[in-house]
Amino acid sequence: MPSNDVRILAQAAVPTAAVGAIAAAVSGVVAGGKGAIGAGVATVIVLLFMGLGLYVLQRTAKSLPHLFQAMGLMLYAAQILLLFVFVAAFKHTTLFNPRAFALTLVAGTLTWIAAQTRAHMKSKILYVEPDSSSDASSRDEKSHKSGHSS
Repeated sequence: MPSNDVRILAQAAVPTAAVGAIAAAVSGVVAGGKGAIGAGVATVIVLLFMGLGLYVLQRTAKSLPHLFQAMGLMLYAAQILLLFVFVAAFKHTTLFNPRAFALTLVAGTLTWIAAQTRAHMKSKILYVEPDSSSDASSRDEKSHKSGHSS
């Protein structure tokens, strides 16, 4: 991954992990050990889903740039739907507290999206590739020679 991608990943993952740790601590106090486990599992799921989505989106941007925007919208919709599937699948589990799991899943997802948006807004990513100096100088020479002769 290029350094911009790694920076954006870190700037989105760190706040999400912090929110997950806070949620695990609060869930542990409120709902006991099962609440902390539910919050931990939800945090791991959010980090995996959203991190994998960012990776897929960056690969798409490099290989198929014309599909980038559509892929981004489709990817976020699929991620949200899959997270709802996880909440529904673990609704009646006894492995952990489902309420702590669901609330942490929502909080982690919103934190990831907000942090990723902030990281993209703060990053200085060129959307036009600058020319190298040798290409620019040869083009300048051609433009001087191609003008009017009068």
